[in-house]
Amino acid sequence: MKTYLVLIVLLVSSSIFSQNASKASFQKNKYDLAISYYKKAELSKALDEFSIACKIYPENEVGKEAMKKITVLKSMLRKDLLARIIGTWRFDGNKPTWAVKTVEDENRTVTELLEINEKSILFNELDKKTKLKKYVKSEDLVFYENEADDSLFSAIILSDGTIWICSINEEETTLKLINIARKDNNAVEKISLNNLERYYTKVI
Repeated sequence: MKTYLVLIVLLVSSSIFSQNASKASFQKNKYDLAISYYKKAELSKALDEFSIACKIYPENEVGKEAMKKITVLKSMLRKDLLARIIGTWRFDGNKPTWAVKTVEDENRTVTELLEINEKSILFNELDKKTKLKKYVKSEDLVFYENEADDSLFSAIILSDGTIWICSINEEETTLKLINIARKDNNAVEKISLNNLERYYTKVI
């Protein structure tokens, strides 16, 4: 009986060791892939791979090095994104600018404007007839940080708890915001269906 139990323990131990070795190998592959993306200046792809590598074994040497790279890349990517979205943006609706405009879109008497600087977002309304601009509200520009080792770098969180992914086209003429979650009482509710989208065109 003792021999039988010893064999079971050895088999289980061997299986666990094999699984751990496989995971460590997979982690190293992900880390190396991230490095290759980084060297090619494909920073967002590098961030994704570093994040995966870090989550596998965050406490080993590879995991710790990946975490350092994540911190640096998030800072770099956010700085680049911020530089590209600074300016004044006109709200064009919840569909791309090439989509067919609705009657509601055409009948708006005011144009919503976003004025983005390095620290805040100003919400204004521009009367289409009088061209007078009215201040509505302002928000601190705060990047959302869920987990330090995740790859989410382009999300901002507003004072109402809504979390928006920001993306901009290569020509830097169109800004797209997608509501991906809402934070309330320290709990985050992810939105995966029928996400609200907002499209803006660069004015200045």
